[in-house]
Amino acid sequence: MYKISDTNVTKIDKTTFSNINYRESDIEELLRKNIEMICDDEESMLIVGKQVRNASNGISDLTAIDHEGNIVLIEIKRDRKDIERRKEAFEFQAIRYAASYATIEDVEDLVKRIYAPYIEKYRGEFESGPLTSTELGTRKVLEFLRENGKDSTDFNNKQKIILVAADYDEQTLSAVAWLNSNTVDISCYKLIPYQINDDLYISTEKVLPVNSYHDFYVPFTETRAKISSRKETTRRNLPKIDAMLEWGVVKAGDIIVAKGKEVEGVLLANGNVQVNGEEQSMQRWLKGVFGWSSVQTYMFAVHQETGKTLSELRAEYMEREKEEDTLETWN
Repeated sequence: MYKISDTNVTKIDKTTFSNINYRESDIEELLRKNIEMICDDEESMLIVGKQVRNASNGISDLTAIDHEGNIVLIEIKRDRKDIERRKEAFEFQAIRYAASYATIEDVEDLVKRIYAPYIEKYRGEFESGPLTSTELGTRKVLEFLRENGKDSTDFNNKQKIILVAADYDEQTLSAVAWLNSNTVDISCYKLIPYQINDDLYISTEKVLPVNSYHDFYVPFTETRAKISSRKETTRRNLPKIDAMLEWGVVKAGDIIVAKGKEVEGVLLANGNVQVNGEEQSMQRWLKGVFGWSSVQTYMFAVHQETGKTLSELRAEYMEREKEEDTLETWN
């Protein structure tokens, strides 16, 4: 990382969490409240547990549900040294915990065993009212699934693992790559800390799995590049709001409505929205509206003028471009 000024360029070296006395529990709490740091705008996630103990007394860090209805296990280590000191490999610890989550039969079971105790612990973060923690947890999970186009039959058909650390050793990365190639859904993210005076900055980086090895290939021609890039488009490398503004699909001043809600914001030229006079990222705004830990931004932001979601507008534009590229190729 570099600091740029009018007179010079200053390199800012990364540090370690241990050097700045940041504990694993501090990272855990940071992610609990800001899970979008390791999520994409194309994902919704609901945190449902923290420090969950299984029958063998293993304790997992964070537990969530994603927009597909999968249970997501998030395991955290501070630095590479913390991973290397462990008797049991980081990734295999996570696999054991994920295996215990596979025994959760339905939403009721999840709420009873994990989510209701979590709500009790953080009751001040949830709406007050006459509902018990169990009733509230059940309502929130079912609402989350329904709003994301799923139902109870889609719940916990598979489990996902997310590993988080400032750095990884080669053996962990090798094992995770192998697990991915054998259909285990496991990801590695880096949270890299930088200390600048009294301020702490953290950059995030997805290490594994890579989106597509084709993303790193240089095509022979521009026309081939356009067609190939669209064929290889994945959820994580879909164009974002800045591209949509550049295309003219949306423009600054457009009204964006939260899907299914009577809440709206004004789109700004930088891709943020202005709501009640306050500028926010679209993700932060929608998180507050829906009460989830992260939100599929483009699925739940509706362009008022067209009545279409940003995801629909983006898909239509990309399909038109693909058709035009195909015609150009044939001509």
